[in-house]
Amino acid sequence: MFKRLKEKWNVGWLQFTLIFCTFALGGSACARLGSWLLGFILTEKNVLYWIIYVPLITVLWPVCVLLISIPLGQFNFFRNYLKRIWSKMGGSPETGGKKPAVQRIAIFASGTGTNAKKIIEHFRHSATIEVALIACNKPNAGVLGIAKEYGIDTLIIEKEPFFRGNAYVSELKAAKIDFIVLAGFLWKVPSLLIHSYLGKIVNIHPALLPKYGGKGMYGHFVHEAVIASGDEESGITIHYVDEAYDHGSTIFQARCEVLKNDTADSLANRIHQLEHTYYPSVIEKTITGIDID
Repeated sequence: MFKRLKEKWNVGWLQFTLIFCTFALGGSACARLGSWLLGFILTEKNVLYWIIYVPLITVLWPVCVLLISIPLGQFNFFRNYLKRIWSKMGGSPETGGKKPAVQRIAIFASGTGTNAKKIIEHFRHSATIEVALIACNKPNAGVLGIAKEYGIDTLIIEKEPFFRGNAYVSELKAAKIDFIVLAGFLWKVPSLLIHSYLGKIVNIHPALLPKYGGKGMYGHFVHEAVIASGDEESGITIHYVDEAYDHGSTIFQARCEVLKNDTADSLANRIHQLEHTYYPSVIEKTITGIDID
């Protein structure tokens, strides 16, 4: 049971222990505080006592857990945990229970679009996030066929306007794009676009940054470098995009073993599995701020 919870929450054993302690201490504090408060009103634990006690501790529990999570360093986890519970109950801290606005995302890709397809499928029936645009710098790329298959608008990006023009910011704004996801997009994102979508552009890199990042480090070049170095593990890094290659702050990492007989192709296959498993849900968590089961 503990192992399944650890994997579900995507945390290490130390953080899992701290989370478990927060739950336990929060529940205990909630029960004691509820009894203490009721002691001022009722002296006997009769039927009326329990009728009041149950809803009282239901209200007190989130407060107690959040307060205890602070010294244990788990405030962000429990804040998102409570947001998720509230969301499932049909409410939203930001909207006061009103239906949240749909976030429209654009996927930037240069190749076959395997990651793009996983992202599209993940959000296909979402009530809060929509893949609204596929932007591509190669007119014959496979990702454009995926866009056509799913009825998603496309934007062909040309080098001159992208790097020396308006970086397609006006086109993205006209399409009401709120968030940008890079999924195998091989061009460096220009400063104008970064500042127009500051903190709203994410990328996935097929290695554990800061290792094996930078100009020219993509696809098989990354996997070949990992194998040549003799590293025992590799993985993926999902990060915010800034003005340097593979430099923005890390959002999430997942790891896999590098086997002794690995080739760039065999290692790439395991990395692709990590990408397809984690990228869509991490995008959702990054946009909504809510942990996804």
